[in-house]
Parts: sequence; C-alpha cells; structure tokens
Amino acid sequence: MTKIDELTPKQIVKELDRYIIGQDDAKRSVAIALRNRWRRQKVKGEIREDIMPNNIILIGPTGVGKTEVARRLAGLTEAPFIKVEASKFTEVGYVGRDVESMIRDLMNISVNMVRREKLKSIRKRAEAASEEKILDLLLPAKKKDTDKEATKESREKLRKMLRAGKLKKRQVELTIELQAFPLMEIMSPMGLEEMDSSIQDMVSSMMPKKRKKRKVSIEDARRILIQQEAQKLVDMDEVINEARHKLENSGIVFLDEIDKIIGTSGKFGPDVSRAGVQRDLLPVVEGSSVMTKHGIVRTDHILFFAAGAFTGSKPSDLIPELQGRFPIRVELKNLTKKDFKRILTEPENALVKQYIALLKTENVHLEFTEDAISEMAYYASYVNEITENIGARRLQTIMLTVLEKYLFALPNRKRSIKIDAKYVKSQIQNIVKDHDLARYIL
Repeated sequence: MTKIDELTPKQIVKELDRYIIGQDDAKRSVAIALRNRWRRQKVKGEIREDIMPNNIILIGPTGVGKTEVARRLAGLTEAPFIKVEASKFTEVGYVGRDVESMIRDLMNISVNMVRREKLKSIRKRAEAASEEKILDLLLPAKKKDTDKEATKESREKLRKMLRAGKLKKRQVELTIELQAFPLMEIMSPMGLEEMDSSIQDMVSSMMPKKRKKRKVSIEDARRILIQQEAQKLVDMDEVINEARHKLENSGIVFLDEIDKIIGTSGKFGPDVSRAGVQRDLLPVVEGSSVMTKHGIVRTDHILFFAAGAFTGSKPSDLIPELQGRFPIRVELKNLTKKDFKRILTEPENALVKQYIALLKTENVHLEFTEDAISEMAYYASYVNEITENIGARRLQTIMLTVLEKYLFALPNRKRSIKIDAKYVKSQIQNIVKDHDLARYIL
C-alpha cells in the first residue's frame, strides 16, 4: 500500500472513492488536511511550528459516510489514529473519562504501532536466534563436550530437519517466565489512569520473576522463542521516542458525536458537564502537554476531525472558542436512491459483493439482477423517508430481509440463487405498507 505521505490530494480522494460513494466536498477537505500535514513537515525554519493543522467538522445525518471516512482514513494512513465518541467524556470532577484520556490512548496506539514495525524489521534475527536456542535444547551441552566435530555434524543435520519441518511434533523442555503474583487493580480519581498503570508496571518490575519448565512441541517452542528473542532485540526507549514524534507530528483524532456535548439550557444538570467537556477540549485541540505513562506528549500538531448529525443543534451552538479550533466545516449530503444503488454495487466492500462472497463459501452462486438492485435502493430510500433516516445503514437491513430465507436454509442442494425485482418486492412490500412494522423491522 502507498504511504499516505506519498499520496497527493487527488490520489487520497481516489483511495476514498474505492469505499465511499459521493460526499466529494468531505473527501476534498480531508485530503487537503492530510496533505498539509506532509507539507508542514517539509517546511524549513521557525515558521514550521506556527503552521496549525486544518481541523474539520463533518456535519450530516447518520449513515451518510462520516464514520466511514474515519474508518478508511485509519486504513489509509500509517499515522497513529483513534476514533472516540465525544459523548463518552465528562468534565473533570464528574464520573467518567476526561478528554485527555484520548491522547493517552493515542500514545499507546502509537507505541504499539512503532513496536510492531520494529518487531517486523528484526524478525529474521529473532528467528535465527530462536533456531540456535532450539538446537541447544535438542543437543544438550554434555553431549557437545565429547566430540566437537561430531556434535557440529549432528547439529547441522538437526538444523536441516528443523528447517524441513520434520521435527514439528518433537517435544522439548522450555523455561517460560510467569508473573509471580496477580496485580491488584488500583482505584484512583478520574484522569489518573496513567498513574495507576505506571504504579502497576513499577510493582510488576520489582516482583521476582517466576519461571516454570514446560514440555512443548518444537513448533510451539519456536513461536515462544521468536517472541522472547524479538523482545530482547527491541529498544523500548527508541520505540517510545519514535512513537512520540509520530504522534505529535502525524497523529489523528476523530471525535464522533461532537453535537452530543452541546447543552440545551447550559444552567443545570448534565448541560453543565457538557459545556465543561467543551472547555476541557479547548486546550487539547489548541495545543497542550498531556502526561502519559510514556512521558509528556504535545498536542499542538495533532489533526482533529469532529463529526455530528446536529439534528437539534448546529455547530454555532458550540462554545465560540471551540468553534474557532475547527475552522473548516463540511456538510455531507443526504443519500438518494441513485446513491444507494451505487453503494450496493460500486465500492470494493459493497454489500452485493459481500453476500456473493459469503454464499460462495457454501458453493452457491448468488446473482442480483439490475432491477433487483434498483428495487432495494428504492425501498431503502422510501423507508428512510417514512421512518427514521439512518442513511446507508438501511441497506444492510433490506439486504438481510431479502436474503433471510436462503441464508437460513443453506447449506442445501441449491447451487444457484437469482434475486430479481419481483422477489425483492415479495419480501419487502408487505412490511413497507405497514409503517409501524417497517419502523421496527426495516
């Protein structure tokens, strides 16, 4: 896969087009924001620090592609990425999670990402070291002392057998490290989760290591030893420093349900906490220092995307200071019947392709006629109009309703299924006629 830094805005949009139908304005804004991250890192001089990220608010009803944009960005970019729901946060002093926890979580994601990259790069060295350890187990030291030449020859024979997979089932005795005592969960006020984790890590490192000898197959021993050797070869200080740099310069936070932290009265009850969450978000989005168990992290150049339906509110209902932290606003359009038809067939993960692949596992060829797809798109659009509008998510329900009989009956002798408009009508029409039934079933 092409690295995100190597993609132009047009190429980023093209990548998103593979999975998301329409919403061109949102794709363009996201593509420009991502490319500007790369451009900033190429800037020389002090002005580089003053170039702020293009934070974006995506506005639109549920099911139009806001979350899908986030999901695909996570797959597209090699940067640390986290998607969180703003409604899960509470103001400091209330029971719940504080907003800084998302940065701590993002730092953990970044560390794990860099660690995986390092482990991948040293895997061959770890495999070589584990092979020598296995040969030592197969050829005990006391036998080596008798005849060095004969031992060397035996070792090479065993190596060839090991590489050929002839020794997979043979048992060897392996020493495995166990945790000496179970750690207790430490209860602390909200916002001090990292202190809990650090204390647990410290206590764990002070405890004596308990080792146990266990007989395992060479196949399992190889897996365990590769993991152990890889851990020894990875420099965690280097991993943490690289992860921090990666997060501070390339990190992305997707704040979903941003509209849910807009209060109504702003005076009593939960509205106070919602306004408090907005105030707590301000320094994090603008740029502040957050303490994590891996050290202090700066948030100045983290890119923030926010998304919300804003059905009973609007972005201007956010406190003015927070509005200013999200200078770019993009409205996603409602999906039409034409969009639904394209969503069913065009994306690489289209529902039609998914169910064809699912039934292929039962050796059944599933086929949808053109008019069947049009009919499903029509019903999805119509039901969204007469009941709650849940956007493209309605297609999943429609598809399951149409295919339910076959999905339940398989496996059987049937080797081909053809879905046409007449069959779609027979499965959906009666449900749609009854609005109350449609509301609960579709």
